[in-house]
Parts: sequence; structure tokens; C-alpha cells
Amino acid sequence: MAKLTILEFPDPRLRTVAKPVAHVDDALRTLIADMFETMYAAPGIGLAATQVDVHRQLLVLDISEDGSKPMVFVNPQILARDGEQVYQEGCLSVPGIHAEVQRANHIRVRAQDRDGAVFELDAEGLLAVCIQHEMDHLAGKLFVDYLSPLKREMVRKKLAKARKDAAAEKADPAAPARAGTA
Repeated sequence: MAKLTILEFPDPRLRTVAKPVAHVDDALRTLIADMFETMYAAPGIGLAATQVDVHRQLLVLDISEDGSKPMVFVNPQILARDGEQVYQEGCLSVPGIHAEVQRANHIRVRAQDRDGAVFELDAEGLLAVCIQHEMDHLAGKLFVDYLSPLKREMVRKKLAKARKDAAAEKADPAAPARAGTA
């Protein structure tokens, strides 16, 4: 298994629409294992292939407290949705940012598992939110797209500053410590 690099907003590759998976094979299962390793290490509860620069309809998630319920969705489709809920969402591709997003409270989804078997699942609450959030990634959409243009621009600037600060820290680890001394 290998940890993959997670793309971060506003990387344009996050806007790529994923193509259906034609065959579930060992290469896909290796990608699934790598995605789980990456998601758990981040740490997160969901990861779409788009986020690791693989533009195929695949997502993994595990909303359990102890990482004991991994779920794989290949070529997921929402068959039905009803109700509404507002949930405070975050995203591994938009680190450190959280915002309230309105989504369906209950969904019915059809997908294939890691062996290619087709299944249907009814999901509600956090599981429904997570599936919808990750499926948005497969369509080239991020949760920040639900925010106003002003808030989205503020998020972009905040992340750019954080990346700049991290690069400066890496270049000169002593700089922040010296900055406060006279």
C-alpha cells in the first residue's frame, strides 16, 4: 500500500469529471487499498479518486469511530433522495475549512463493491452526507461550491496563505521563533 497525494483547492484537477470504471480488477483493488491508507492517515472519513488525481468513479469511506467499517463505491449512482439536513462539512482537499452544507437526509445509492458486485444501500444522516460529498468530487464539485462567491474566495486566500506560511517554515524553520524576539 502507498499513501497518495491529496489535491487541494483550488487545484483545477479537482474539477475533472470522473469516468466510469470499466473493469474491477487487481489494479483497482490496489488503488482502493492506497486510498484507504491515505484517507485514514489524513485523517478523514471519505475520499474520492478525483482527490488523488485519478479520474474514475470510485470513492471510499468509513464513518465509524474506530475505522472498522470501510465501504467502497465503484460507479455510484443516487437512485432516490428525500428530506433535508444541514451538516458542518470539511474536506481533505480543503484542509482546515468547515462550512454548513444542505443535502438530502436520506438517499438510496447503487454501486459496485471492491469485487465488482452490484449493491444498493439506503443511507441517512452522516453516511448520506458523506456519500453525497464524495460523489460531488466525482462530478468535479467541491463543498465550497455551495458557499457564496465571497466566502469561496476567502477560503481560497486562507489556503494560499497557509501554503505560503508552510513553505516559508520549511525553508527556514527558525524564522517563526526569531520573529517574536527583539
